[in-house]
Amino acid sequence: MSKIKEFIKNISPLNNRIEMPVILYVIKVVIIFWFVKFVSELIGEGIVIGLLFACGKNPLEGEMFDPEIMVLIMYFGYGIMIGIVLLYWKLIQKKTLAQLGFKGNIGKYLAGALIGAALVTVSTVLTVLTGAITCNGIFESIDYVYILLMLCGFVFQGATEEVLCRGIVLQLLKDRTPIWVAVGAGTVLFTIPHLGSMAGASAGILIFALINLVLISVIFSVLTLRSGSILPTCGFHTFWNFLLYNILGLNLSGIDTKTAAVFDMRSVGDNILNGGMYGIEASVVTAAVLAAVLILMAGMFDKKGRSANGI
Repeated sequence: MSKIKEFIKNISPLNNRIEMPVILYVIKVVIIFWFVKFVSELIGEGIVIGLLFACGKNPLEGEMFDPEIMVLIMYFGYGIMIGIVLLYWKLIQKKTLAQLGFKGNIGKYLAGALIGAALVTVSTVLTVLTGAITCNGIFESIDYVYILLMLCGFVFQGATEEVLCRGIVLQLLKDRTPIWVAVGAGTVLFTIPHLGSMAGASAGILIFALINLVLISVIFSVLTLRSGSILPTCGFHTFWNFLLYNILGLNLSGIDTKTAAVFDMRSVGDNILNGGMYGIEASVVTAAVLAAVLILMAGMFDKKGRSANGI
């Protein structure tokens, strides 16, 4: 019985124990990820429901704000999740923000944002050149205020996923396990929550959606390790999503709900060139771009695993 109690104490997410076999510690970090994710989502949803009731809506009877407002509430709600994650990190793990990966200044964030914007632009332009996506110009009526608010929302959304995967998981594992284990665990945990949005996709699109999730997750991890900070990946993640959804007007990770956008772009057919209903994140073109970037990043490391060039 004492061994069972010790086992439970070791893997509990409610303490910061680290003295245990490596495999057990990896299991503990995986449990921490799901615990923090579930609790932060539960509290966030509770706050949103409370807000709806306070505004005279009854969500239990389907009474909501307009869809556009609900989308904004959802994305800004990620800010609540980040706050809860930070509290857990401080109170339970008893670690600093720097130990979570918040190192550096706004310059690192903007550098990551520039990389993300460049890669999503290149992937889209190349897909357009294949004829799998058409660009019908710029919309005549553009809701710039809503687009700006969506950018703010994506700042929270992108940071939440990075704080969980490249923050908690990568930072807790990178010094106690082989680096491939730390990166692999973060990649698996990054991929799983996206699986639900792939329902109904063809086999080809499903395969490339998974390949691209793995590729971009590894890129995020390498960029975090390379820069010593999660700020570049937060910027990368945010601007990739924002440009894809609210500037180019394309599907984002299976989200095909139309929203305010600048460009009127449409997929032609449902195939592995445009990623079908999942969007270009399931495109073979995007896979080629991400693979090329990963190879380029690998070439920037010397044999000791250190960067050959400064960031």
